[in-house]
Amino acid sequence: MISVAEAVETIRRALSPLGAEEVAVEEAAGRTLAAPVVAALSQPPFAASAMDGYAVRFAEAQAEGARLSLAGVSSAGERFAGPLPAGGAVRIFTGAPVPEGADHVLVQEEARAEGGEIVVAKAQAKPGNIRAAGIDFREGERLLERGTRLTGPALALAAAAGAARLPVVRRPRVALIANGDELVLPGKDLEPDQIVCSIPYGLGPMIEGWGADATFLGIAPDERSAIRRLVAQATDCDLIVPIGGASVGERDFMRAVFADLGFRPLFEKVAVKPGKPTWFAPGKSAAALGLPGNPASALVMAILLLKPAVARLLGQAGEARLIRARTETPLPATGPRETYLRARLIEGEDGARRVAAFGNQDSSLLSVFARADVLIRRPAGAPPASAGAPVACVAI
Repeated sequence: MISVAEAVETIRRALSPLGAEEVAVEEAAGRTLAAPVVAALSQPPFAASAMDGYAVRFAEAQAEGARLSLAGVSSAGERFAGPLPAGGAVRIFTGAPVPEGADHVLVQEEARAEGGEIVVAKAQAKPGNIRAAGIDFREGERLLERGTRLTGPALALAAAAGAARLPVVRRPRVALIANGDELVLPGKDLEPDQIVCSIPYGLGPMIEGWGADATFLGIAPDERSAIRRLVAQATDCDLIVPIGGASVGERDFMRAVFADLGFRPLFEKVAVKPGKPTWFAPGKSAAALGLPGNPASALVMAILLLKPAVARLLGQAGEARLIRARTETPLPATGPRETYLRARLIEGEDGARRVAAFGNQDSSLLSVFARADVLIRRPAGAPPASAGAPVACVAI
């Protein structure tokens, strides 16, 4: 039995980033860069006005009452032709090119027009209100690194840098297989002793949100041949996630079937609560990450291990960001396993973060998980924690 940290490292060593493909920038939202983005141009490509006003020479417009001749207009998309004449001013708008020779933009609130002249209504302290060429970035500058997840701001930056198409990592393909004689699909009538199969419907959106494609292949009853048939449908997948059938019961066949198919187990238990019967086995063309059949256990282990697995396939760092908070309620001591408690994060008006663990942490309770937004991480062998004690949390 290995720790969560050891399990994550084992998975990362066994997996490699997938290959690249090129997509249009407008289709790249949520994708992961396979190569850096380098600016093909400078931004802005010219000195631009930061305000509406008048482009002037500071030395000629410094004093209150100074008069300048209006020489023309510079607007966005149509610059003033020629250099700024001596003693002249050019009407200019935000984002427009600054005429050659101008070193200051007199804001329109500090000037008044009188006939064909501009009068400085307020003394100017120093030159300003001009955005220098390349102030945002310069041609050849490395703007986004490989492994970056392409958010809206990142895509805007790439587009501004002249990138019409982007190299991105292929989306990992993840197959979900549920296992159990007791399971039926949602909406079906339940026979005695049956329950609704629910976990894949939670895992699928989580996986999609992490940047992969998820496919639910169906429910395999507790028969080796049925499990093999579903696994055979996952031949083009990068990661297979069987749910259930991983314990030590007489009808828990999942690990054995994968072993028969050539998947080599690297771990079969994790020292964690909930989620101990989680296993990982790479195969020739895909890897299998087996999750427990209890809903909370499966979802917790998906956050702790499946998310880093997807991140590795995408070439991302995949390091979990911990949220620091103080517990609202006392927390019991932990045993020999690292423990994760479903909880709600509370943002105080003073900016302080508090977190409240739910009272019932049974690993079968989906109603608790649906109300939680963080997991409180408690180390193995931790003593009791009193209310107000600092704790570390993982976002759900």
